[in-house]
Amino acid sequence: MSDKGRAAGPVRRICLVGASGLVGQAVLAASVGREDVRIIAVARSEIPTPEGARMDVLTGSVESWPELIAAARADVLVCALGTTIAKAGSKEAFRAVDRDLVVDCAEAARSAGIAHMIVVSSAGAECGSHNFYLSVKGEMEEALGKMGLRRLDILRPGLLRGHRAERRRLEGFVQVLAPLADSLALHGRWRRFRSIRAHELARVIVGVAMEKAQGRFVAEHDNFRRVLQKIPV
Repeated sequence: MSDKGRAAGPVRRICLVGASGLVGQAVLAASVGREDVRIIAVARSEIPTPEGARMDVLTGSVESWPELIAAARADVLVCALGTTIAKAGSKEAFRAVDRDLVVDCAEAARSAGIAHMIVVSSAGAECGSHNFYLSVKGEMEEALGKMGLRRLDILRPGLLRGHRAERRRLEGFVQVLAPLADSLALHGRWRRFRSIRAHELARVIVGVAMEKAQGRFVAEHDNFRRVLQKIPV
């Protein structure tokens, strides 16, 4: 049986922040046709929605997001927030989104009784990394790990492949070369940096959202492939 149309068990309510981005849009698309999933997106403004999606969109300023997250009455918080230093305008502004806003959303979810969080981080994330981007991602992961959530899933993809609404410098060219780099260069400890299509990561997210085991789980490239092998196409 395809994962589309699956209706076994109760409906899983997923509160999604970052729904307008590449991964967020893919999560919305992955939910289409699934009767066991209900998406409640929290965003600053209205977002594009795929035809047939069973979802609601709660909009408001970032300051109102704690109330909106609580209003979602969700079982799981999925955080696909992310920006770039170029788009944010400064390192401080980048950290405000990729660390501070993510942590704020997690705290709001915990206060609302949402005990399961799935967050999209990055391969190579590590506190104190010489790479500023990876260091901030590591700081975010560390902060979430201290929050005492019943379950925390940290997903660390390499390059995300797919069409973005905004153009990122050189990214289109890199995406074209990514499959070749994956097969020729990224082996051994470098496998975690292999690319993944956004729609595949979205299927992983929805699959993980249905799980109920407790604990802190970190998933990278090989974990994603194993999850995808278990999900019927």
